[in-house]
Amino acid sequence: MEQAIIHSDPDILSGIPVFVGTRVPAKTLIDYLQGGHNINDFLDDFPTVSQDQANAFLKQAFNLLLTQVHASAA
Repeated sequence: MEQAIIHSDPDILSGIPVFVGTRVPAKTLIDYLQGGHNINDFLDDFPTVSQDQANAFLKQAFNLLLTQVHASAA
């Protein structure tokens, strides 16, 4: 079973999905990448998020996207 990378708790940022063990919204990583920054910029600015967490999140997001694209093509 995969370890949770992101979770949502109503007591943390009103339930906005964050990286486990932090108060950093997962969307912040996407915002950084969309803004032209690289993952190292994100990790430097949010040291409570590990590189493993960020990489695992991106991998899970990519796999989910591929699954959705595959399902819509079927």
